[in-house]
Amino acid sequence: MKQQVLFIHGAGGYEEDKKLAAELRDGLGTAYEVQYPQMPNEDHSGYEAWKNQIGKELAVLDGEVILLGHSLGGSILLKCLSEEKTETSIGGIFLIALPYWGPEGWQVSEYELEKNVASKLPSELPVFFYHGRDDEIVPFAHLALYAEKLPQATFREFDGRGHQFNNDLSEVAQDIKRL
Repeated sequence: MKQQVLFIHGAGGYEEDKKLAAELRDGLGTAYEVQYPQMPNEDHSGYEAWKNQIGKELAVLDGEVILLGHSLGGSILLKCLSEEKTETSIGGIFLIALPYWGPEGWQVSEYELEKNVASKLPSELPVFFYHGRDDEIVPFAHLALYAEKLPQATFREFDGRGHQFNNDLSEVAQDIKRL
């Protein structure tokens, strides 16, 4: 059975993030099956609608799943995992160019994580963050805010990749393969 990967795109970015999903598929190879669903109301993405769709996507997958999210999709994945119970076994979570929601970052309360988010995630769950120093959408400083909240995670910083990582997820694919 192929290792399943669920990739959640960013806000308004289903078409734009298709290139990231294709790059991930190529980088992972035939031993992995990358699911790339379109999220509801992607231009006016409310947490509840996306949370419900992620729950539906997880419910139809068998075995262990690797989760990957870009931008808003990643922050919603992280919030879901820290606040909602899932029967699905999660092998790791890989988060690319995430905005930080809260007083120190962008203030949209529906996306904010609980203060004790680190204790809400399974201690053995591998969590990886990737962010470009030259991200033109989400400030690079948001990565440091996540580092404060989730010190157990692995943080990778990049130059010259922008918000879309130049559609190059080779480092993400390598980290996934190392699990």
